Amino acid sequence: MTSGNNGASTPEDEDPFGYLYADGQANGAQPPSGGGYGYGYPNSVNRSRSVGQRQYGQQQAQAAPTAPYGQVPQQQAQGGYGQPSAHYAAPETFPGSAPTTQQPMPGHSGGGRSGGPNTKGLLIGAIAVVAAVVIGIGIAMAGGDDQNDNAGNKPSTTPSASQSSEPSASSGSDADAKELPQIDAKALNLGTGVTTASDVEGATADGGVYLSGLNQTGASVTWNVSGIPKSGVYTLFAHYSTADEDQSMTLTVNGKEFGSKVNFGNFAHAKDGDFAKGWTKTYVWPTLNKGTNTISVSCQDGDKCNILLDQFWLKAGQVKN
Repeated sequence: MTSGNNGASTPEDEDPFGYLYADGQANGAQPPSGGGYGYGYPNSVNRSRSVGQRQYGQQQAQAAPTAPYGQVPQQQAQGGYGQPSAHYAAPETFPGSAPTTQQPMPGHSGGGRSGGPNTKGLLIGAIAVVAAVVIGIGIAMAGGDDQNDNAGNKPSTTPSASQSSEPSASSGSDADAKELPQIDAKALNLGTGVTTASDVEGATADGGVYLSGLNQTGASVTWNVSGIPKSGVYTLFAHYSTADEDQSMTLTVNGKEFGSKVNFGNFAHAKDGDFAKGWTKTYVWPTLNKGTNTISVSCQDGDKCNILLDQFWLKAGQVKN
């Protein structure tokens, strides 16, 4: 098969730029010219028309006169915005065509505005939320400062971690000693063989009066104490004198014997018989009831009771001084 030119009688064989090539010019191809005729090879299919010449069921409209660049032509095309153009007829206007129904585009309203999300409204709402949060934080901070200032000017009504609402079990105060009862030995109820005396110096009771005769089995003294503010553990102090050996006696509280003996030790280290230098104090921690209680110290079998006793007093809690 040899190459050759079979003409340009069909559209697929047409080369619109044939006049630019040597073989096209040899076969008589010419540049395009007016009149609506084809260009390229001779006998090419006429496929081009000037804009507006082809009509469908309507009269051919005259082409609008051209105006210089940048100027508006004086003659306006027929039909305003939104009206059908004289140069175009919709397919449904052709004979035999079925009428069509125009359907609105999804997301568009009848007024032509977009039906999408209202971004302007969302932006305004977001700004309003941020403003409300900022205002709320400002009010909360201002209120906190006012509360702190007021708290700094008023005494606290709740105990801190270093305070306690109840008395400590290991410490007491002078106020507790003044508020709770105390008694001189001469005001106690004296048991059999117990007498008062004042010839040994060093007693702190009124008039230097103390009790003697407690060094015999069955001897006792009793204190009917009233004014206990509440039930609980208290410290019972006793002021006494002893010499040489340590002594111990039985304690009974509200008719019940205490779990251990009262230790009347020779803490002053007084020599045998030197009671004037043996004055000291001891303590024990009984549990008392609110109101009135009965406290007794007695010399029972196995006890050592060679002491001189001059005072009793109470303090709240378990203390040593």
